[in-house]
Amino acid sequence: METLKDRGERPRGEDGEKGEMEGEKEQAEKPTGGESEEGDRGQEPGGRGPKVQMNRRHEEEEGQGSPQTKKPLIDHSVKVASHYNSLQEVGLAARSRSKIFFMRNFNNWLKSVLIGEILEQVRGAGPAQQVSVLDLGCGKGGDLLKWRRGGINHLVCADIAGVSVEQCQSRYEDMKKKSHSEKIFSAQFINADCSKEVLSEKLDNPELMFDICSCQFVYHYSFESEQKADMMLRNACERLKPGGFFIGTTPDAFELVKRLEASDSLSFGNEVFKVSFQSKGSYPLFGCQYHFSLEDVVNVPESLVYFPLFQHMAKRYNMRLVLKQRFSEYFEDKVKKESHRSLMMKMMALQPFPCDEGGRQVTDSREEYRHAEEHRVRAGVQPPVQI
Repeated sequence: METLKDRGERPRGEDGEKGEMEGEKEQAEKPTGGESEEGDRGQEPGGRGPKVQMNRRHEEEEGQGSPQTKKPLIDHSVKVASHYNSLQEVGLAARSRSKIFFMRNFNNWLKSVLIGEILEQVRGAGPAQQVSVLDLGCGKGGDLLKWRRGGINHLVCADIAGVSVEQCQSRYEDMKKKSHSEKIFSAQFINADCSKEVLSEKLDNPELMFDICSCQFVYHYSFESEQKADMMLRNACERLKPGGFFIGTTPDAFELVKRLEASDSLSFGNEVFKVSFQSKGSYPLFGCQYHFSLEDVVNVPESLVYFPLFQHMAKRYNMRLVLKQRFSEYFEDKVKKESHRSLMMKMMALQPFPCDEGGRQVTDSREEYRHAEEHRVRAGVQPPVQI
């Protein structure tokens, strides 16, 4: 997880466009079962996603070009859009029976904490101000409630999947109707491939600048090519205010490669998820594709994001890295705060082991829970433990 922060002045790039910033990239979330929010992207199990935070720089910094890499032969954006468009809406009851129920809740907790803390930083940077947010890859609107609780003033939601954008807007309209006298943020909804189209040209207000851009478990789709990855960065960063943040989550490429190399085949996973590569031993900077499937929620091609390269590319948009953490690291840091622990319990973000009477573990494989049993014995904890 990382945070990029925008630098203040926005030097012009090679094409004459303004653009460098710092953003903050944060851990991805999965839909909660304890809340009415629902994750829209298939989020990776096991805390694979690093949390990234970038902040727009206040000093000018010269951006450098990206290394040359070979271009992929196939564009997978249509396949990705088709997959998410075809996903059926499910209710809370169905989500609570899912094998990834606790994983979604845990990731949702991480994102809730991240969004809350970033909003505090934005508001702490100066006098009370109107806060505008860009949700890049908004899906069906899994974060709408978070932005409402954060008291923002305006939200722009953009996604490649038109059906998802329609559902996101519908959820927003329902939220407005149920808010009664409470005033909630205004919003615009855009159906666009943000790895190919310039988002600023589609804004209702051409002068709009954002305090935060949030991109949760979406950016890795753009690393199919250098051109797409750069356009996604441009959309995330060129409309950030000086000092604004780019926050998001993406799978950890190093962890994926490590697991692949340790596998006897070209795939790894368990009863819940599976990651399959076409080959091993050679990993191009762009277009290093793998196929990811997750419990009836995700079944799409994705691309590895080589983070040092991503960080290098972000300099072109005047971004500097503020924070980068894996989910496990972020959890260990934030769970120390009482309010965060309380929210975690409320959101049912941890799975009890052994499970409650009448309940069922995610998998029947004892090996998957070996670490929990070892922790219980080592720490002398009475069951159940929360994992």
